[in-house]
Amino acid sequence: MASEKKGLFRKLFAGLEKTRNSIMSGIDSIFSGFSAIDDDFYEEIEETLIMADLGLNTTMKIVEELRAQVKEQKIRDPLACRELLINSIRQQMDVGENAYEFENRKSVVLVIGVNGVGKTTSVGKMAGILKSQGKRVIVAAADTFRAAAIEQLTEWANRAGVEIIAQSEGSDPAAVVFDAISAAKARHADVLICDTAGRLHNKKNLMEELKKINRIIDKEYPDCYRETLVVLDGTTGQNALAQARQFMEVADITGIILTKLDGTAKGGIAVAIQSELGIPVKYIGIGEQIDDLQKFDADEFVNALFQKNTEDQEQ
Repeated sequence: MASEKKGLFRKLFAGLEKTRNSIMSGIDSIFSGFSAIDDDFYEEIEETLIMADLGLNTTMKIVEELRAQVKEQKIRDPLACRELLINSIRQQMDVGENAYEFENRKSVVLVIGVNGVGKTTSVGKMAGILKSQGKRVIVAAADTFRAAAIEQLTEWANRAGVEIIAQSEGSDPAAVVFDAISAAKARHADVLICDTAGRLHNKKNLMEELKKINRIIDKEYPDCYRETLVVLDGTTGQNALAQARQFMEVADITGIILTKLDGTAKGGIAVAIQSELGIPVKYIGIGEQIDDLQKFDADEFVNALFQKNTEDQEQ
């Protein structure tokens, strides 16, 4: 188990390299370049965090907390602020004790998000994670507007070794979910994961479609635990935050899947999303393989952002 955790950390560490380099180069130069803690010192920290896409509001929260702790502890040396800053960032990212409650219940997980963010891929990877925990998982191909989505999910279901319920392109998504619920109940599935259409250009249509799917779940599977995850592309930075806000208008979002963090220096958006929206990032994508979707762990994430190597982690 310990070796598996080290392996996961190595992947996370590698995946966050671009973001870490962006933040660390700025932070290190600040702490080594200032001899006193003054307004210029705090402004430099603000600029570095904003450049890493933590966002203005989240950055201000972090810096205000840092100022308060410096004053309270009567700190004079800028270097002594480093751990305080790291801990302040960590505090913005707690996912809460019940973040993964759906894993332990008979659950239906709706996965939503615009096309191109890695939504269908994330459904397949999450199915793989749950299957590896010994869960019986069924995935529903309810994104019926793209034939490619059905084919893609079928391929991922095969890789994950889970069952898939699908119809043809253009079918009613709610009908697919109905069939999937029937299968989940008949086959005593632990978790049913539903891939949904990735359209945000018409919120009214999206809202009506999600309402219809939710009515089917309420009627056919009233006792199930409900989870609604929105998938966001980490490479889009602050645009991902704006997208999350739009989805919050049409669905009761319980968590975020943040993808493609290995391809961006904007990984700080993970901090901004949780801090500003109050919705936990539950999974992060740091690669293309089936095991490259990880449960979000605030401590591990911050360690990977601020550690220069993994030697301490591996000892």
